[in-house]
Amino acid sequence: MFLPLTKQELRERGWDRPDFICVTGDAYVDHPSFGIAIVSRLLESLGYRVAMIAQPVSDADYLRFGAPKYGWWVTGGNIDSMVAHYTAAKRKRSDDAYTPGGKAGRRPDRATTVYCNRIRALFPDAQIVIGGLEASMRRFAHYDYWADTVMPSILVDSRADLLIFGMGEKQTEHIARELEKGVPAQEIRCKGVCYLTNQLGLPADAVSVASYAKVKENKLSYAKATRTEIEEQDAVRGRKIIQKQGDDCFLVQTEPMPPLTTEELDAVFALPFERMYHPSYEAQGGVDAIKEVEFSIMHNRGCFGNCNFCSIAFHQGRAVTCRSEESVVAEAEGFLKNPRFKGIISDVGGPSANFRRPSCKKQLSKGLCAERKCLAPTPCPALEVDHSEYLHLLRRLRGLPGVKRVFVRSGLRYDYMMLEQDDRFMRELLQYHVSGQLKVAPEHSSAHVLDCMGKPHIEVYEKFAERFYRLTKQVGKEQYLVPYLISSHPGSTLKDAVNLAVFLKKHRIRPEQVQDFYPTPGSVSTCMFHTGLDPYTLKEVFVPRSQEDKWLQRSLLQYYKPENRRAVLTALQRTGRMDLVGNGPNCL
Repeated sequence: MFLPLTKQELRERGWDRPDFICVTGDAYVDHPSFGIAIVSRLLESLGYRVAMIAQPVSDADYLRFGAPKYGWWVTGGNIDSMVAHYTAAKRKRSDDAYTPGGKAGRRPDRATTVYCNRIRALFPDAQIVIGGLEASMRRFAHYDYWADTVMPSILVDSRADLLIFGMGEKQTEHIARELEKGVPAQEIRCKGVCYLTNQLGLPADAVSVASYAKVKENKLSYAKATRTEIEEQDAVRGRKIIQKQGDDCFLVQTEPMPPLTTEELDAVFALPFERMYHPSYEAQGGVDAIKEVEFSIMHNRGCFGNCNFCSIAFHQGRAVTCRSEESVVAEAEGFLKNPRFKGIISDVGGPSANFRRPSCKKQLSKGLCAERKCLAPTPCPALEVDHSEYLHLLRRLRGLPGVKRVFVRSGLRYDYMMLEQDDRFMRELLQYHVSGQLKVAPEHSSAHVLDCMGKPHIEVYEKFAERFYRLTKQVGKEQYLVPYLISSHPGSTLKDAVNLAVFLKKHRIRPEQVQDFYPTPGSVSTCMFHTGLDPYTLKEVFVPRSQEDKWLQRSLLQYYKPENRRAVLTALQRTGRMDLVGNGPNCL
């Protein structure tokens, strides 16, 4: 049974008003891949009356249920609202998979801020808690690509009382219980939250980063602050962080909340999700975002891969935790009772699908290393590689009566696979769990660009590709690699883009889709884009900024398309590579 979305549904439950109201920038989809679905179901499991407001537009939408008894939980949705609205070229998108009928423009720009300010205007005494990706990644002063400026913490602009960063189940329970006791949201303290205070309220055991005013005017200060903010996001060794936002206004981030244990994660996924969008959306064409996830399974959280352009490490964290096999199998068995299930489990994954264990034993007591990554540019000697548990899980799932196929489609780390000497896991993956194409992410070919990305060097991908096609042939399949590539990432010169095009030609790779680097809030790569500095070394990094430079780099990745001929010729002329013009086997 869905949670109330209308006043009528509230009355049908016999409620006069809700204890909590959850506001989201997405349509109401009751599926565990939607953060607000987890929060709302968790609150319900704690005995609270919870109502939903999805994509509010008018005051009537906010006033639908009146004032909640205890408070509001607000999120911009599953992705940053600006990313939902605009392409990397800052053009408005024509559709939105998280909106009924795919219609664009249903949520406002910077949705979390807009929603909170409207709630504050209509309910001046409201207790407002914000969370989700948009809030989490914008919790400190941050560079905003669309405004091309550094903005203060989202807590300042939104006027919310409390911000949950990261995965928020433990914080949600603690905050809800405190609000029920009558504790004002601004005074609630636990791990995994941010709040605003004056100088008298600052904790003594905290590290400070440069103020909003300082990082806005000084790019070196911004880079140094970014490094501290990233390095302290560890549940074992992370410290409180203070950042001044204005006159006697300070942001305090508490220590990160430890990730859920396997038992706690199992309990979350056992909540009574409908695994579908609210039926009221059917007449509007449904919600496309459900298509990829309705019969997919998330078995883990966190990612020690820690790519610089990715939001996962700063949001979910680098520590990998996973659900038990019994929990995952029980979810799959639940599919069999669903009349919409056709026997295909579309994915068994997570941020990185083939991570089931911590990267090493040391991290359990000392945390993940602040000084280096687990996999790039080369694997840490302490890294423990083992696919046996994941392989056993896949075997159990594909052995369930009524399950025809089990696919793995999300985030396989090929560099991690290459560290395992025997072919057992990869052979079974290719034989049973690939649907003709395997998507992996080499991202680029130039070593220094890959270093800026926090990715392994391209030789690892080349060895993986050789292994992939050898094993594919052995299992009697016709399957192909589909590489993800990013153009115009910080560090990538036009010459690097030409070299990448040569690499693609050599390996007979013709990418149908190419992603321009997208500077999203909070990432290391976005810091490089804004400052021109690597926050770890403070060395200068070349940044392709002009639309022409981005156009040339993007066109080179699809050099074979007739419409890109002029751009490719221009790029080859500028880089002195006219030897690549012609009909020879090595020419573009």
